[in-house]
Amino acid sequence: MRNSMAPALGLLLAASVLVAGCDGGSTPADQGAAPKTGSADINPKPRESLRKGGTLRLSIQQWITQYNVGQVDGLQGDASSIMTLTEPKLFFADDNGVPVLNADVLVSADVTSTGTQVVTYRLNPKATWSDGAPITWRDFETEWKTRNGSDARFQVSGTTGYDAIASVERGADDRTAKVTFKTRYADWQSLFDPLLPGSALDTPEEFNTGWIEKIPVWGGPWKIGTADKTSQTITVVPNERYWGTRPILDSIVYRALDSTAITEAYLNNEIDQAPGRQAEAYQRLAGAPDTVIRTGGRWDETQLTIGHNGPLSDERVRQAIQNAVDRRAVAAAQSSGLPFKVNTLGSHFFMPSQDGYRDNSGDYGRFDLDRAKRLLDEAGWKAGADGARSKDGAPLKLSYVVNSQGSTELPQLVQNQLAQSGIAVELRKVPANDYFAKYVNVGAFDLASFRQVDNVFPSLLYPVYRSNGEQNYGGVGSPDIDKLIDQAGAETDRAKAVELLNQADGLLWKAGHSVPLFQTPQISAVRPNLANFGAFGLRSERQYVDVGFIG
Repeated sequence: MRNSMAPALGLLLAASVLVAGCDGGSTPADQGAAPKTGSADINPKPRESLRKGGTLRLSIQQWITQYNVGQVDGLQGDASSIMTLTEPKLFFADDNGVPVLNADVLVSADVTSTGTQVVTYRLNPKATWSDGAPITWRDFETEWKTRNGSDARFQVSGTTGYDAIASVERGADDRTAKVTFKTRYADWQSLFDPLLPGSALDTPEEFNTGWIEKIPVWGGPWKIGTADKTSQTITVVPNERYWGTRPILDSIVYRALDSTAITEAYLNNEIDQAPGRQAEAYQRLAGAPDTVIRTGGRWDETQLTIGHNGPLSDERVRQAIQNAVDRRAVAAAQSSGLPFKVNTLGSHFFMPSQDGYRDNSGDYGRFDLDRAKRLLDEAGWKAGADGARSKDGAPLKLSYVVNSQGSTELPQLVQNQLAQSGIAVELRKVPANDYFAKYVNVGAFDLASFRQVDNVFPSLLYPVYRSNGEQNYGGVGSPDIDKLIDQAGAETDRAKAVELLNQADGLLWKAGHSVPLFQTPQISAVRPNLANFGAFGLRSERQYVDVGFIG
């Protein structure tokens, strides 16, 4: 999940395009290590102890245009977080990121055959869509058919997992779906989650455009009450047709705000939560009245993605970029002024302290200006007297696409670092609403940075790192990487799957696909009387049905 990118476990929430940095603020003398991946801080309280009703006010970074998380433009994190509330979730994640059955939606979900892998889902007999239709095996079938890549008219965000399915059939009754796989698929619990209404997906027109600025059919504990484009607010309210655990709150109001305005809106008591992962924001929020700071260890990566056009078609130039970027300096800059040191990342698949993590960056990810310069020399990009590089009379100049509403501190830091090796970088600011749709998603960049979030299932990242993956926006990959990823996807022994992914990770560093920079800090300022909300770590937020106010 990209943050703004939303895979199955919540995303994605979360919601920001990002770019990190610091304002040069002071660093606490007792600054310690970052919270371990999976740690959470949400002020847990029993539902029955909370006040019934109330409105939770949150921010989003842009107006939502596409809500279908299976569609290529539907991966923006804010959209995914709202979708998670309004559609049936099959599984939630516990503190360790392990999927747990959502009993409101499923009676059971089990691997019922291991020779040819078969998964059988039994739906709650009360499960009903907002149009009155029962939720049945047909919804599983439609989601599979529209997302498996067999029909190019459906503009999918990724086919991973769905392309491994041979059939979806009716089981013992209409409330039972029997999913048969062509090959073993370890992360089967990442599929069909959230489950989407087949009636609103089954034609290319409905799939691609039927969810633009609206959710046509819902089946979760919430529904969209109002969506006011003029005021840039979206209000979700309880779904009166929902058969399961009902929300405690009366409503959640999402308000689109520039990233620079979120802190001010919180301090003016216009919203109830604000991120404090930037030093300036943290220092203002930490001392604010009626505020507590909650921190956790989320699957949250800030990544520098590298394109493959022009000079970047040469692997040596991409490798030079990796060697010219000082990840430790980037992480130190991000850490300045925060309550803990931010983790540098050495893996594309796992977070530090997460089971499976290994730093595979080796020589390719080491900060080494001499190596970077040598690689550029070998690629024919020679340095002039001023240090700038050119080849056949053409300057080595890259375009770094930057979200106009985000901070420029990270792009500027990377720009300065790359200049030390003779690589010139132009920062190109583009409108926030166009950043992904018109630039990142279509590969119209040399460099771009954004967050990947909540990818607790490694398979959620396969479309990012496969050579022909729908989310491999830079277009960098190799058959060897694809082979290892495919083997990992079919490996049900987790230890063996992790080893395969670590091998693939080493090849991603060699290929110069991207630079994982740091684990984005999870620091959240919230109202102290807000319960079951804050820094969730690896766990799911259970669709906010347990969120409420004390007293």
